[in-house]
Amino acid sequence: MESNNPDYVYKNVIQLNDADSSRKFIASVFLWMFVALGVSAVSAYIFASTPALYLTLFNPVTGPTGLAYLVMFAPLAFILLIRFGLNKISYPVLALLFIAYATVTGISLCFILLAFTASSVLGVFITSSLVFGIMAIAGYTTHTDLTKFGSILIMFLIGIVIASLVNMFIHSSGLDMLISYIGVAVFVGLTAYDVQKLKRIGAGLEYGEASYKKMALMGGLTLYLDFVNLFIMLLRVFGRRR
Repeated sequence: MESNNPDYVYKNVIQLNDADSSRKFIASVFLWMFVALGVSAVSAYIFASTPALYLTLFNPVTGPTGLAYLVMFAPLAFILLIRFGLNKISYPVLALLFIAYATVTGISLCFILLAFTASSVLGVFITSSLVFGIMAIAGYTTHTDLTKFGSILIMFLIGIVIASLVNMFIHSSGLDMLISYIGVAVFVGLTAYDVQKLKRIGAGLEYGEASYKKMALMGGLTLYLDFVNLFIMLLRVFGRRR
């Protein structure tokens, strides 16, 4: 499961009320999300369809290689670097880190393309897109304040991470399925919550040119994480293995 921590720290806030600013900001957020998803999809496909590249990750005799473990844990390092370097790293470097993160995440997802049938991966991807789109629209248009649900969802997310780590040792199929079902519900809720939060950031806050771009990038990262994790959880529930 990919790490998701949408509660970033932003400084130098100036209040404004501008619906056009909100729409422009959300458009930039989704643009970054789509770019990251495209990069991940391409890198996953290249590694899954190129035996020479895939063998650098998985040895048929000994199993996952050292590079495979590096690829699996590298996304967390990228997240931490981006998160804690937000106010120190320049925007171009931050953008390069985001693209690198999406690339490495895509490489790690190539195992999914080979573990599940192509038809089930495509079906779950379409389902994930529809569910994500519906919840994004709901989060953007609803007048209900979802803030109170945010802390609850984060608590469930932490529980999922802990349970997933425990299940790495006990290998319980029942617990794995329970984690997947709860994970679907959590990331469905987080999608609506994060979109509403980003809408409010775009409508009521301005950060100056450079910081505004950083905010859009970080928002794209947040929604990218929501979508990827929703896709993985749905695939674990409905995907058909080869």
